[in-house]
Amino acid sequence: MERYAHLKRTDAEIYELIQQQSRYETSTLKMIASESYASLSVLEACGSTLTNKYAEGYPNARYYEGNEYVDQIESLAIERGKKLFGAEHVNVQPYSGSPANQAVYLALLNIGDKLMGMPVTDGGHLTHGWKVNFSGINYTQIPYGPCPDTGKFDMDKIRETALKERPKMIWAGATAYPHKIEYKDFRAIADEIGAYLVADIAHINALIIAGIHPDPVPYCDIVTSTSHKMLRGPRAGFLLSKIEDRLQANSKLNLAQRIDRAVFPGLQGGPHLSIIAAMATAFKEAQTPEFKDYAVQIVKNAKMLAESLLAKGYTLSGGGTDTHLLLLDFREAAFTGKEAAKALAQSGIIANFNMVPGDRRSPFVTSGVRLGTPALTAMGMREPDMQRVADWIDRVCRNMERIEEHAPLIRREIAAFCSQFTGCGG
Repeated sequence: MERYAHLKRTDAEIYELIQQQSRYETSTLKMIASESYASLSVLEACGSTLTNKYAEGYPNARYYEGNEYVDQIESLAIERGKKLFGAEHVNVQPYSGSPANQAVYLALLNIGDKLMGMPVTDGGHLTHGWKVNFSGINYTQIPYGPCPDTGKFDMDKIRETALKERPKMIWAGATAYPHKIEYKDFRAIADEIGAYLVADIAHINALIIAGIHPDPVPYCDIVTSTSHKMLRGPRAGFLLSKIEDRLQANSKLNLAQRIDRAVFPGLQGGPHLSIIAAMATAFKEAQTPEFKDYAVQIVKNAKMLAESLLAKGYTLSGGGTDTHLLLLDFREAAFTGKEAAKALAQSGIIANFNMVPGDRRSPFVTSGVRLGTPALTAMGMREPDMQRVADWIDRVCRNMERIEEHAPLIRREIAAFCSQFTGCGG
């Protein structure tokens, strides 16, 4: 049967827009660092009849009847998550990454408490205490970030700030930090001041699964993540945690129970069961040798892209990458990061403008562009392909003043190039 056959018949307008988006994604270089391609199995689970079911509560403790099968599905997702990450406790109900992070605050902090987190301008996430987000409105962010000169963390300086401010919680995570995060170093600081340590691994979970990035689970009280991005699952969040609370051993509820109560009934009602089923599928796929090969290749591709751009004279934040992303630094360029991102998109290279350490431009225009390799890797691209990608990026940036003339040609070349790859799931 033709895919989306019923939708095509009943809502041709939405059907055609979906088809256009699918064609767009397979004819451009999808380089948003937080995007990849969900597998067809994940997409099928997302669109299953589980969409019809309400199941407030947790397996074997629901507030609705008729949950014999959905209990098994959620339990399977939990067990697969535990096995995949080596976690003591897993909660798969958060609707996305931000609600997962919000559950951490509800479980651990009181309104007004201090937390340490990276500001958005330095590569952190909105929910790590940024001033316009609930986390910055309701709590007090003590900022830390990479050094403007090196683009890397100075752990001595972070420790000094923590000792002075004594936050109750420390976030170890980022959305635009291209280097490894040493969780054991953050744990040492957290132990010294009696703080909770929470890792946000939404961007790098596949690298952790493959063993090519430090594992936060042994060191952190709680680990938050999403199942989309490079994990190639549905758009959802999940939480990993210890069971016991090392800082409140005599608490009425242990850490796992507080996390669960924060998610439901603290923040959410009925879980999205079709998404939980798709998450279980993604967790199963992530345990395969093929997935680990994909994760390893993501970093190989990112490193080759970085080397190719450096060889052409471009500046990268931190001098390169250890992960899936890199930050082009245009602080000394005549054009802004936003102008570069728009020119790249016009040419078929889809990225996002982004602040860089030491950025003097506004967050609305920035001096940087963030590039990622998960989606290109999912399509089947390898290191030699990254050299071609670097050539196209270079052509765009060298011809910013004449981009209307050059973009159509580059766009056609990229579309022809992408047609050679069929690895994306969508």
